[in-house]
Amino acid sequence: MRVVVFRHVPFEGLGLIQPALEERDVSVDFPDLFHEGAAVPDISSVAGIIIMGGPMSANDDLPYLRQELEIIRQAVERRQPVLGVCLGAQLIAKALGARVYANPVKEIGWFDVHLTEAGRQDPVLAGLDGRETVFHWHGETFDLPHGADWLAYSEACRHQAFRAGSNVYGLQFHLEVTPEMIADWCAQDANCGDVRELQAPPDPHLNSKRLANLSRLVFGRWCALLK
Repeated sequence: MRVVVFRHVPFEGLGLIQPALEERDVSVDFPDLFHEGAAVPDISSVAGIIIMGGPMSANDDLPYLRQELEIIRQAVERRQPVLGVCLGAQLIAKALGARVYANPVKEIGWFDVHLTEAGRQDPVLAGLDGRETVFHWHGETFDLPHGADWLAYSEACRHQAFRAGSNVYGLQFHLEVTPEMIADWCAQDANCGDVRELQAPPDPHLNSKRLANLSRLVFGRWCALLK
């Protein structure tokens, strides 16, 4: 099986999603459309697509984001599994007709998310505690796409996770990060403005052990949707 993964910057990679794919012998293509001249992939025969995060906005008028929005729509129409993380979740929401806009506050660091009743019954998220401390790095949020199931929320951001249909998932928070990724993000020039707004950089290790267990469960279940 093969999935196509859309990155938006080199430093926001698969992280803890990678082991879940490897355990199921799923190969990965990275078209990296943000590079000028990159070829738009044919997704018609792939097992699924994954859309990662990035410091840009889903509302930015960038050619590669327009391309990804159309690819997401095509995948949903074909009923291919789709997973979006942070910006990726916002792009899925926008591709499905929902609004993306500034959240009242930025969430950067370790904060609790709470599962809704639908989240507690969801086949990918079921089994998580009703409240989990996970990593966040976002300044925008989205409305739920029409007909989507609302799965999780935080005190600062109402829409933290949703499912559209049976196999399209958007996660505003970052289950995929390792301590090394968090430390690297804090050092990236593209993130320096956000970091300066913090009283102190987030502790990369604060809840990393639990996050690794959650990621194996959640991403393993999503990978089980691939065919």
